[in-house]
Amino acid sequence: MNESNRFDLMIDALVELAQEEQVHHASLPPTPDLPTLKSVLADISSLPREALFLGLAEDGLPVLLNLYDSTPGPILIIGDRASGKTRLLQTIARAADLLHAPTEVQYGVVTSYPNEWKDFHGNQNNAGIYLTQDNNAEELLQSLVTWAHNNKGEQQSVLLLIDNIESVLKINQQVEQNLRWLLLRGPSRRVWPIVTLNAGRAQSMKEWLEFFHTRLFGFVENSDEARLITGNPNHTLAHLNAGTHFALREGNKLLNFWAPSID
Repeated sequence: MNESNRFDLMIDALVELAQEEQVHHASLPPTPDLPTLKSVLADISSLPREALFLGLAEDGLPVLLNLYDSTPGPILIIGDRASGKTRLLQTIARAADLLHAPTEVQYGVVTSYPNEWKDFHGNQNNAGIYLTQDNNAEELLQSLVTWAHNNKGEQQSVLLLIDNIESVLKINQQVEQNLRWLLLRGPSRRVWPIVTLNAGRAQSMKEWLEFFHTRLFGFVENSDEARLITGNPNHTLAHLNAGTHFALREGNKLLNFWAPSID
C-alpha cells in the first residue's frame, strides 16, 4: 500500500479499547489499557477536513483515510464471526460524528440488525439506518448512484456502511448492479463504500473481493482463509485480538491497529 496516497499516520495518541465478546486464544497479546475514542479525538488538532479516522496503530499513531483521494477505492472489513467487524464500522461512524460537520461527511448504514445501531439514531451525520431486507435499502443505493452521477466536485463525502455485503447482494439484480457501480466509481465521486464480510464466505465471494484493494482484517483462525483474503501466503491473522484488533496491508507487511471504545 502506498502510504502517502492511502493512509497517513499522523499524531501521537493513545486509545482505550472496550472489551466485546472475544474469541480467546493463549497466544493473543493482552489488550492495552488506553483512552476512549472521544478522548483521543479531542486531542487531535488541525486535522484536515478530508481525514477519516479508522483506528489507532500500535505505535500510537491514528490511521486515517483521505476522503479526497480515491486511490484506495472501497474498503472491505473482513474477519471471522465476532472478530469486531461491526464494531470497527461503528467506530468509523462515531469518529465521523465527532470530527466532521454534516456538510463535510454523512453516512448511511445498511444492516440486518438495526438494533445494533440504535445509539446512532438522531446523530447529525447519520443519513439513516436501513434494514437490508427493506425497500429503503434499495432506494438508498439508487439515490447514492444518482447523487454520485451528479456530483461535480462537491466537498461533502458520503459513507455507505454495509454490514455484510453478501446479504445486500441477495436483494435483487438492480441492487447488485448499483452496488457494483458504487464500488467501481463511488470513491472518485465522494461516495465511499465501507463494507463487512465474514472470512468464511471469502471463497464464494472471490469475484467481489477483487473490488477491494484496501482491506481491514480482523481475527481469522483458519490460515488458508487468511492467505486468501490477504493475498499473501506468508500472512496469518490468528495473532489479532478478536473484537478490538485489526490489520491492514502496507506493501508486503501488515500494519496492526486497534478499534477504540465508543463512549
